[in-house]
Amino acid sequence: MALDLDTDRIHQLLHDGVRDRVYPGAVWAMGNSLGILASGTAGVLDPDQPDEPMRHDTVFDVASLTKILAVWSTIGCLVEDGKLQLDTPLGDFWSEVSGRPLGQVTARHLLTHTAGAPLRANLRNLYGTDPQDVRDGVLREALHRPPGEAVEYTDRAALILGYLAEHLSGQSLDALAADRVWQPLGMAETRFGPLPAGVAARCAPTELDDNTKTHLKGSAHDFSARLLGGVCGIAGTFSVLDDLAAFLRYLLAPARLSQSPGFGPDWVKESLRLHTGELTPPRGLFWHPAPGTTPKTDDVWVHYGFTGTGMWISPGKDRWAALLTNKLYFTRDREPLTQVRNAFRSHAFT
Repeated sequence: MALDLDTDRIHQLLHDGVRDRVYPGAVWAMGNSLGILASGTAGVLDPDQPDEPMRHDTVFDVASLTKILAVWSTIGCLVEDGKLQLDTPLGDFWSEVSGRPLGQVTARHLLTHTAGAPLRANLRNLYGTDPQDVRDGVLREALHRPPGEAVEYTDRAALILGYLAEHLSGQSLDALAADRVWQPLGMAETRFGPLPAGVAARCAPTELDDNTKTHLKGSAHDFSARLLGGVCGIAGTFSVLDDLAAFLRYLLAPARLSQSPGFGPDWVKESLRLHTGELTPPRGLFWHPAPGTTPKTDDVWVHYGFTGTGMWISPGKDRWAALLTNKLYFTRDREPLTQVRNAFRSHAFT
């Protein structure tokens, strides 16, 4: 059966990645609307502890998967609650940005990375270390280019949407995501950091911290997230494979769950289609077509995390996949993991 063959290929691919020091270890799964079809692990949690293997319940700093798990999902809740219209300029209803450059931007611009926001976060250098000063600075910042002119990925899109979600809900982003998304889906081990010591012990270490001379473990790798106390739209979420499986399974079959989050099939369908016209690279709402695929023929959508994580979804194929690694333990070089990710996607969605 093709699934068995591709599972063997995935095992080999990910073990080769360990051998080639692309990452210390990996955890993966693929499934459909009914659940997990196949899963596995490769390598070790920490090369300094070679007897401790990577496990299915290893906790990962999922980095920019926060943009999906916490921001995209809660924005979907607010849209479906009728509290947010994607094409209304932010300045029309959000006093903090009224009369500012950001006031002419819409939520759809931010979700498609076409808002023209600055390309780098650079928060501490520009605004200092006080979270309120950072918020004020980000919401008052000039645009890099006019909205709708180009697709340019920027962390600021998710940061601004996180602030917007907090404004519209009256909750902090971590509380909002837990109440409206993670708890209803049973994602009991998904949370923003820093992690409690007992949970951090199961966490895959990431990059070497120059200050402590130890690898980050249980504290977000992303500097913006750490600057803002661990919680922001850019990054900062920690999760485990089973929680991501529950989330992705829900996207394929929202009606199967008795208790559901605050967004449903309409938001999923709206997000997993092209919103950027002739602009390149093509974008849905935060999700984008997987490299090497086309939306019309393949219908495979993806989002990545800088620490070495990725989630894929295909409603047309009734298939999802997740790959969690801590590649940052070794390097910031993207290319070796890019090759692994693309091969993993190819095997998982045959």
